[in-house]
Amino acid sequence: MESIELKYLKSMAKQYPTIASAATEIINLQAILNLPKSTEHFLTDIHGEYEQFNHVLKNGSGSVRRKIDEEFGNTLSNKDKKSLATLIYYPEEKLDLVQQTEDNIEDWYKITLYRLVQITKRVSSKYTRSKVRRALPSDFAYIIEELINEKAEVQDKEAYYNEIIHTIIRIGRAPEFIVALSYLVQRLVIDHLHIVGDIYDRGPGPHMIMDTLRQYHSVDVQWGNHDVVWMGAACGNTACMANVIRFSARYGNLDILEEGYGINLIPLATFALETYNDVNCDAFKIKYNSAYDTKNLQLDQKMHKAITIIQFKLEGQLIKNHPEFEMDDRLLLDKIDFDKKQVLIGGTWYDMTDTDFPTVDPKNPYELTPEEADVVKRLRHGFVHCEKLQKHIRFLFSKGGLYKVYNSNLLYHGCVPLDEEGNFKKVNIYGQEYSGKALYDALDHYARKGCYSHDREEKKKGQDILWYIWAGPNSPVFGKDKMATFERYFVDNKEAQREVKNSYYRFLDDENVINKILREFGLDESCSHIVNGHVPVELKKGETPVKCGGKLLVIDGGFSKAYQEKTGIAGYTLVSNSYGLRLVAHEPFESAEAAIMKEQDIFSDSFIVETYPKRKKIKDTDIGEELKESIHQLELLLQAYREGIIIEKGV
Repeated sequence: MESIELKYLKSMAKQYPTIASAATEIINLQAILNLPKSTEHFLTDIHGEYEQFNHVLKNGSGSVRRKIDEEFGNTLSNKDKKSLATLIYYPEEKLDLVQQTEDNIEDWYKITLYRLVQITKRVSSKYTRSKVRRALPSDFAYIIEELINEKAEVQDKEAYYNEIIHTIIRIGRAPEFIVALSYLVQRLVIDHLHIVGDIYDRGPGPHMIMDTLRQYHSVDVQWGNHDVVWMGAACGNTACMANVIRFSARYGNLDILEEGYGINLIPLATFALETYNDVNCDAFKIKYNSAYDTKNLQLDQKMHKAITIIQFKLEGQLIKNHPEFEMDDRLLLDKIDFDKKQVLIGGTWYDMTDTDFPTVDPKNPYELTPEEADVVKRLRHGFVHCEKLQKHIRFLFSKGGLYKVYNSNLLYHGCVPLDEEGNFKKVNIYGQEYSGKALYDALDHYARKGCYSHDREEKKKGQDILWYIWAGPNSPVFGKDKMATFERYFVDNKEAQREVKNSYYRFLDDENVINKILREFGLDESCSHIVNGHVPVELKKGETPVKCGGKLLVIDGGFSKAYQEKTGIAGYTLVSNSYGLRLVAHEPFESAEAAIMKEQDIFSDSFIVETYPKRKKIKDTDIGEELKESIHQLELLLQAYREGIIIEKGV
């Protein structure tokens, strides 16, 4: 036995000090391998829509309601099923309503508790007792474990189980117990959550979504371009920071920064009032919702314009410092003819709708004025030293990456950059060319340096890469030839504003290309899928999220309200369980209040994408492979004990 292996086995022996303990664990793990595969839930492009996200998370994209239907069939009316589902989603709020309207509350408690115990039994049936035990709320752990492990055929215990329910009600603990069971059902119906990018921007609640994700029992995140720009801002890249503030201003969401994260925007507001007080800001309209306070409209427009000009200057400096980014076409401030009010883009002169830029020096257009430089410095300090934002961004780094390979699925936001022939495009990253998986790995590597490196130069390179991932023409999560922000503000010409998608999007139904991508990431093309976010599927135009015969699933369907008019729906989600893959299309969500008061679940149309030939078990998953390796090592430990190579302890 090699010394390294022996050291490892000796380390294992501390946890399993006897033949009996090692053998018991082998038996336990071997049994777990034969349990059904647990349920995975895929969401993408949430874009700050907290209420809808929260509801879809609570109902598991219809998984809770399906479990209710399976358990109760025709023994419950549709009305009672809706009521039970609403209670599971919003237990405290629903209980409050019931307590005000129910004539015989004790009977309601009794009926409800029995139903919740039944549904808890069903959703916990695919897990080991130890896993369920770890999920139990501490206040009721023993009682719940007794109730959900009740055996119907054991008549002698019927009175025992009934008395538990009766006593819970008699001593006034029924409401708390109902809440505990409801959250347990939510917890058990979905075992693992995948967020395939874009938590941030457009909607009003990304900070609340991040708080929820940080508390979620099992989650991973594939960074979207809108996540990456916030990551760059939090790490200290000022171009990323300016983009984050501009986006928040554009969608009337500066409250996210000021109230959600406590970042002081007074320096920007003061500067905007002083510098842009008599400046035309018509091109900087605010796309606000009903919650927006319109008394801030004029100030927000001035702040919007001020930070946009600052952004173009900071980006220009960054592009000049990194010729390898190949983004000189985005240097447009120096292409403006202020006398003619025109700008030169791609060899063509275009009329500009606005050239009232009081801080732009035509001779040195990318230099910040002293006042702008002071604003940037103070804002950067606010981002870098915001404790809550730093926690959220560290969570994205710890739980996320640019892609994820999980249970034969390849998850990423955006695209794998391809050339015109469908080959992996070579991209220059700091003097070295990368393509395919290697490109993702290189960008991921530098992005983490932007957060964690103690070397100032390496950290700066990493932060600049975070901006490139946000807006670069060969960035996997952006996937277009340019980000035409300048043109959308100042040039009223569709051709100038046009952003050309990467060739990847022309090959979504090309099986040879999709198979090549799967192989590149080490997956078996015959049984694997790509789960893709970023570009909304326009159902209105007859587009379908299912590409390449089901090998690729595009699950961005307009979670963001800003996209729903365009897509015709409110997002796709994906559910993967032991039986197969189910794609769920959601209608727009009215509100949590409507869901509670009217027992109005989000209407979802689901269909089976794939049914497995036989039910998948844990042994067929990535976790199963890890368990098999653990069993192998434990069997080696057993052998070492029996051969006297390692001595049992405490026998």
